[in-house]
Amino acid sequence: MAAWRAPRGMRGWLTDDRSLTARIRSRCGRFALQVVSQGKGVVLPDEMAALGIHRHGRLWQREVLLIADGEPVVFARSLVATTTIPAAWHLLHGLGGRPLAAVLFDDPRVRRSPLEAARLDARDSRWHHAASATRNADLPPLWARRSAFRRDGAPLLVTEVFLPSIRNLAP
Repeated sequence: MAAWRAPRGMRGWLTDDRSLTARIRSRCGRFALQVVSQGKGVVLPDEMAALGIHRHGRLWQREVLLIADGEPVVFARSLVATTTIPAAWHLLHGLGGRPLAAVLFDDPRVRRSPLEAARLDARDSRWHHAASATRNADLPPLWARRSAFRRDGAPLLVTEVFLPSIRNLAP
């Protein structure tokens, strides 16, 4: 789905290809990152296609909440093939509670694909992941964006789901 179909206040969030973490930090007083889960993950067919994977393989996932002034504003999900971690994405192991942006936007070898935007509802498992992470089963449909980052040819897929409280931050 095209980002231009999103409400006006969401378009900038969906189309700005700079660091989302930096953008949120610039619009709040206190920023925090909460790791929701990290480890072997389940991948969806469209995620396999975005990663260029043609069969189910071993994937590592990291799910986090980006929190502005005490309110979760983004649920983010990152996926990478475990075979590429030792070489291209070895920095992920030591990330801990630091934002992934520290790795992605400070490394000149990392290239980003164009952003894709979509509206997710309860039929999409990413919506359910966001609902579970925020402990809120009453979430409305949510806007999300994703792109693949490549380092030394190895893809890392990042999906960012915007929670309703993102509207509390200036666009």
